[in-house]
Amino acid sequence: MALPYELLIGLRYTRAKKHNHFISFISLISMLGIALGVAALIVVLSVMNGFQTELRSRILAVVSHVQITGSSGEMVGWQFVAEQAAGHPQVLAAAPFVQAQAMLSYGQAVRGAMVRGILPDQEDRVADFRPHMKSGKLDDLQPDSFNIILGSELARALDVLVGDRVTLIAPQGVVTPAGVIPRLKTFNVVGLFEVGMYEYDSGLALIHLADAQRLYRMDDRVSGVRLKLDDLFKAPQVARTLAASLPINAFISDWTRSHANFFRAVQIEKNMMFIILSLIVAVAAFNIVSTLVMAVTDKQADIAILRTLGASPMSIMMVFIVQGALIGFIGLGLGVAGGVALALNVDVVVPFIERMLGTQFLAKEVYYISNLPSELQWSDVTTIVSVAFVLALVATIYPSWRASRVNPAEALRYE
Repeated sequence: MALPYELLIGLRYTRAKKHNHFISFISLISMLGIALGVAALIVVLSVMNGFQTELRSRILAVVSHVQITGSSGEMVGWQFVAEQAAGHPQVLAAAPFVQAQAMLSYGQAVRGAMVRGILPDQEDRVADFRPHMKSGKLDDLQPDSFNIILGSELARALDVLVGDRVTLIAPQGVVTPAGVIPRLKTFNVVGLFEVGMYEYDSGLALIHLADAQRLYRMDDRVSGVRLKLDDLFKAPQVARTLAASLPINAFISDWTRSHANFFRAVQIEKNMMFIILSLIVAVAAFNIVSTLVMAVTDKQADIAILRTLGASPMSIMMVFIVQGALIGFIGLGLGVAGGVALALNVDVVVPFIERMLGTQFLAKEVYYISNLPSELQWSDVTTIVSVAFVLALVATIYPSWRASRVNPAEALRYE
């Protein structure tokens, strides 16, 4: 099948002749600019996706998808609540917990902490502490053993190791004739965990549920029930459904509310980076305007001959639109290939650059995440390709329209 002559002429004009190498050089710069902008967009958005996923996985190692707590801070008959919640099709598991504040003391060091009482076998179903244990095991938390597992930063602040004994000071005091005396209990440190979030590593301690109930005088009551869902992104909908269906007064929250500031900040930053880097692509795309304007000026005689042979103004426009679209398409292809390749190999490229420069971009002592995670999402690639290609096409409109307005008689007067 014969190709339209507009396409053939547009492809021919992209090849430089001896007297217009400068136009081809500008075309090459436009291609490279689009390629660089598209590649940067793909890599940056992939890294932002990786940060978002890594942050979410670290938070959900400690925080459940949905948490049901008693309206007064205590819940009676948690088994019934867990059974009712487990009846929801999205709920995979439920586990009780007791959570309260305390002071931990060892030697001269004293630190405040959030103490969480758990059932180790059930906690495994709603959180991911086990993969983050630096030493010891979650199963070492046994009833009436008064064992404790500390976050790594909390243990470092107290200067304790596994096997040491720390004193836990509960806020509930004992009333004596001499006044209110804080309740003290000695716990054996049997393990350390590190999830990579300073908030938890420096302020959370785990004990057995039965020990927490005895320590805080809760009898068989608990603070609430934690749930795990089959789709964590449906947590807000599930929380609303449970709030309407559970026959008790309870406060129900999900992970998107308890840590909304983290994820909102990452999403806003991702959106802003997309806008900023899209401007780079736009600048490169609009270089096509100057390329085509020079090409139209250079090809005025050719345009006039085509018009005298019967070519319509729309056909002339299509010739230069093809030329500009081809420049954008080649740059887009190079950018997508380079961006995808780099996004899939960030974990190799960045350490190599760090070794070459003798530095670390994300210091472990400063940042939550000390490496550059990357998660390539093809939906982002599709969006970037669409935006870049539209910008390249828009850039061809004015020069092409100007070419279609060339007067054949004027163009051929001095030929």
